[in-house]
Amino acid sequence: MKRSSSKKPKLMFEKILFITLSNIGDCVLTLPSLDYLISRYPEAKITVICGVRARELFENNPCIGRVIIYNKQSKLKEKLRLFNVLKKERFAAVFDLRNSFFGLILPARYRINHFLLIPPGIKHMKDRHLFKVARCLKQDIPAIALRKSLYIKPHDEETVNRLLVEQKINAQDKIIVIASSARSSTKRWPAMRFTALIRDLEKEQAAKIILVGDKDDIAVNRQIAESSGGKVIDFTGKTSILELSALLIRSRLLITNDSATMHLASYLDKPVLAIFGPTSNAEYGPWSSKSSIAKREIFCRPCERAQCRFGTLECLQLVKSEDVLSEARRILNNLEPGTRNPEPEIKRILIVRTDRIGDVLISTPVIKALRDRYPDAFIAMMVSPYAKEIIAGNPYLDQVIIYDKEGKHKSWIRSIKFAQNLKKKGFDLALILHPANRAHLVTYLARIPRRIGYSRKMGFLLTDKLTHNKQRGEKHELEYNLDLVRYLGIDTEEKALHIPIKHEAEVWADKLFQEHMIKATDKLLAIHPGASCPSKIWPLVRFAQVADALAKKHNFKVLVIAGPRDLSRAEEVVKNMHAHAINLAGKTSIAQLASVLKRCNLFISNDSGPVHIATAVGTPVISIFGRKQAGLGPKRWGPLGAKDKFLHKDVGCIECLAHNCVKGFACLKAISVEDVLEAAESILK
Repeated sequence: MKRSSSKKPKLMFEKILFITLSNIGDCVLTLPSLDYLISRYPEAKITVICGVRARELFENNPCIGRVIIYNKQSKLKEKLRLFNVLKKERFAAVFDLRNSFFGLILPARYRINHFLLIPPGIKHMKDRHLFKVARCLKQDIPAIALRKSLYIKPHDEETVNRLLVEQKINAQDKIIVIASSARSSTKRWPAMRFTALIRDLEKEQAAKIILVGDKDDIAVNRQIAESSGGKVIDFTGKTSILELSALLIRSRLLITNDSATMHLASYLDKPVLAIFGPTSNAEYGPWSSKSSIAKREIFCRPCERAQCRFGTLECLQLVKSEDVLSEARRILNNLEPGTRNPEPEIKRILIVRTDRIGDVLISTPVIKALRDRYPDAFIAMMVSPYAKEIIAGNPYLDQVIIYDKEGKHKSWIRSIKFAQNLKKKGFDLALILHPANRAHLVTYLARIPRRIGYSRKMGFLLTDKLTHNKQRGEKHELEYNLDLVRYLGIDTEEKALHIPIKHEAEVWADKLFQEHMIKATDKLLAIHPGASCPSKIWPLVRFAQVADALAKKHNFKVLVIAGPRDLSRAEEVVKNMHAHAINLAGKTSIAQLASVLKRCNLFISNDSGPVHIATAVGTPVISIFGRKQAGLGPKRWGPLGAKDKFLHKDVGCIECLAHNCVKGFACLKAISVEDVLEAAESILK
């Protein structure tokens, strides 16, 4: 939009009436408009009408001639008396941003037209106010840099300096101010998230962290301060608005909810990181030159409601402390804030992978890549029931959606109803990592506008199709997953698998190890003789021989793990061993298995899901492969850890028949005990 000249026009007004709003934050949003009037008409006498809570913003300001406190709850008689007083003033211009009857009927040469259509490109409230004032004067929106509407007295600065000195904070210290309050409960991020954030900031930032707020915030800020370990400094209730402004000027960063403090820091052009829930950041977000927003674009935001209609307030609950910490880190390190949804249409993303646990775990780098590119987006993942534990608790994921194609949603009628419920979540994009008829059909029936996947198994239902050639096994399944992310223009180098380590699983593992007298200094070997197909199962007696040899040479304690379907195989291995083994077959959940494997020194397994769990928790793996089919081999499905090894031998089969093998699985038998022991020694060295 065209900007007007900075040259001041000839004085037009002797008296100006500026009617602002009641709440402090709303008043701060009008300060740029007041700055405009002060800079354009420096000799005019400006009268400001404001609410009682905002009076401190304007009192004692030498640029303002008079401040009148207006109580919208006052009686009609008092309002009429005030009207008569104002009428006698004979204001040349009335700028009423409250839309009150004063602005409508007070005699004035210039007044704001409240029926004025504001261009759709002007969204933020401070810009909308400024547009109204400028148009009233038949001028373009000015470029305002002058900040004279907020007058911070020397006494305010002295008070803040005294408070900082009392806390042994000097001029060189990095100050992070945290405002946990907000006038509405629907704008408040949970106190425990602020506690977690403060702990993380203290670990990695050499900064003084100061909590601020008014007397109504004393209880919650005391709770945050005490839960944070006592290092945080609590100034709650100790500063006035102008003293708070002086403190913000000293700070390196403000972290806040959608609040008046956010607008104060924005007006002062201090770095702001704001946490947004139901309100519109486009209209009410921070507006300083360096700012960022932490939010989740769930389907119902922004709603602007006084109460959450679903009673969950998910728009705030889904914002994690990790999200806020990441943005704070960028601002404090003078980096550009994270990309804030560069493609506005991508706000809600569904990742679909409904096959086995190992396949889902190999897909977890996709979640991280999407979160890095779309930090505000609502990201959900649709998985089968038995894969839920793999991703439940993933810090980059907002929701796990269970699609039970073998049980609850087996019938087509149930699947169609599932799709209808999925449609209500308003996803913009679906990434279907593994082609499946039902995955393609359900996302199509859910009317997700953009569906990206591979051209196989009803792939014609997709909007964007990549050629399916996974059967060639030319690269790892992880790379095939990331190809869909790359298709979106996201280039990612991070390929680490992620499985959440849960506190209750850690407690369970501690208790288990105590029962079996396993010490923290003991060396642990875990073996997994099970698999989903006979063509993947190495001879059981050889597992026993390997475990015995390693236990004897390296003094390993041996754990045998397996799923409920492989109990007999685990028992066979234990029966053939000479060393003592702890049989955990069928006794662990996925989370408990992760806690056990992360304490092991080595894991030896058939090609199976636990291989990738061990990789995700950092335990070295030896994975044994049979089958000659390229799409089923180690190049596509092998372990991904830096120390991990796989064993695979070609015995000259022209065609691999997999589980229908007529050669007695010669490829598996070709892998000897010595081969596995040699691989183990190379890792253990």
